[in-house]
This record gives sequence, structure tokens and C-alpha cells, in this order.
Amino acid sequence: MSMGSFGDDLRMERLSRGIALEQITEITKVSPRHLLALESNQFRSLPGGILNKGIVRAYVNVVGLDEGDWMTRFQRAYVASGQMLDDDQNWIEFAANVGRSRLRRHEMRLLRLKWMGAAALVMVVAFAAFLAVRYFGVRSGWWPSILPAHPSILSLRTWLGSVTTEIAGFIGNHPAQG
Repeated sequence: MSMGSFGDDLRMERLSRGIALEQITEITKVSPRHLLALESNQFRSLPGGILNKGIVRAYVNVVGLDEGDWMTRFQRAYVASGQMLDDDQNWIEFAANVGRSRLRRHEMRLLRLKWMGAAALVMVVAFAAFLAVRYFGVRSGWWPSILPAHPSILSLRTWLGSVTTEIAGFIGNHPAQG
């Protein structure tokens, strides 16, 4: 696909699709001066830094080209042109570091989710096992011998029973008024 330089190839793709430079300017709001500089490989005329990639990305999307492929081609052409400023190299390194950092954070989030899911699964299995043992223990009669009723629990049951009886008596003596 590489017939000439990056800019020539970009211009040829635009023209083959019948898209005028003014249309790209109208849609992307990028100055025609910057678009012409891009098509003629005058990278020093571009605003610099991360904005250069934004201009290329916008141009490529309007024309309907593969963004990843053309961004890679732009990077190569920009570096090979010798017009890259030190500041631009710093921006490229910065953007690469941000991308790696986001990827690491995403991977850590996924790892935490996996461990939380595993812990939740273990808890559900343990609770299900407890319920199964308790069910069969109560049915066969040996469960109360393992966990005898504590006196405080028995007194709580007695108190709850008396409160329930009092409430039932109160409700029975005072019929609902409609």
C-alpha cells in the first residue's frame, strides 16, 4: 500500500474516496493548514505533542481508514522525518506509560474480582455444607447433643414467648376499628 510517503498515501486515500479537505476541516474542526501540513509531511508545522496524534486520528476516521494502522504509519514517518522535537518524544513516552499504567490497573481490578468471586464461592459452599449437616443432624437427632442450648438462649425464648402472648392478648381484647 505504500506508494510514496505517509502524506502522499494519506492524500491519495482521501482523493480516491472523493473527500475534499474542506469536508475534513468541517467535521474535525482541524485547521486546513494543519491538514495540508500532514499531507505534505511537514510535521514541524503541526501543533506538536499529543495534538499531532489527535489530528491524524480525526483525519483517518473521517476518511474511513484503519486507525491503528495509520497511527503506526504516522509514528514511523514522523520519527523517520527527523522533524520530531524532543518534546514530542516525551509526549509519546508519556502516552505509552499512561497506556501501560491503565492496563496494569485493569489487570489488578480483574485479579481482585477473581479472588473476591473465589472467596464468595468458598463461603457459599461452606454455608451450604453447614446447612446440610445441620439438616441431617436435626433429622437424625444428634444435632442438639453437639450444640446444647445455652441458658441465655433458653431465657430469651421464654421472654419472646411471653411477649408474643401479651401482644396476642392485647390484639384480641382490642378489635381493629375500621
